[in-house]
Amino acid sequence: MNEVLLAPTPQRWYDVACERWRELLVDHANCEKKAASTALSLIFTYADDLQLTDRMSRLAREELRHFEQVQKMMQELAVPFVRLTPARYADGLRKATRRSDPGRLIDLLLCGALIEARSHERFVGLAPKLQAPLGDFYGGLAASEARHFGVYLKLAEQRAGQQDWRARLKHLAEIEADLATSPDSHLRFHSGLPPR
Repeated sequence: MNEVLLAPTPQRWYDVACERWRELLVDHANCEKKAASTALSLIFTYADDLQLTDRMSRLAREELRHFEQVQKMMQELAVPFVRLTPARYADGLRKATRRSDPGRLIDLLLCGALIEARSHERFVGLAPKLQAPLGDFYGGLAASEARHFGVYLKLAEQRAGQQDWRARLKHLAEIEADLATSPDSHLRFHSGLPPR
């Protein structure tokens, strides 16, 4: 799965994330809500695609369960909810998507696959660096992200038909790699290099 990520997360991101884990946990809650929202948006936009709506319905429920788990973790660790500014990551990927179908749907699915792949990589990287219970929690979530990656990628491949979805994935992966590794103004679960 990580073969689609064209650059690894820099070590400095992990260092800052471990120092500022409370901020990261709050953003993680936001990410789970956004992931559920994305799946629901696809259900509404592509309501005639029954296979897609079935898979996205299940994925949305799982993302909301993860949101509930993150909220519970925040309560256990006495991390208050605070409003955070959005990351540039998702917006940067969104700007790269095509505006009309069928290309738009394929791009949205490929972006979903890339986001889940990056989440998996960061959960795996964070798990041994963070103390329990947070490190164990992140380690447990990694398998879900890998499964979600596979769902998005398979749906994109099935809907691409004769289109070269691999070339499109490579193009989007190049943008994703830059967003995940270049200097960023904030620490977010899906950010580039945050300030110290």
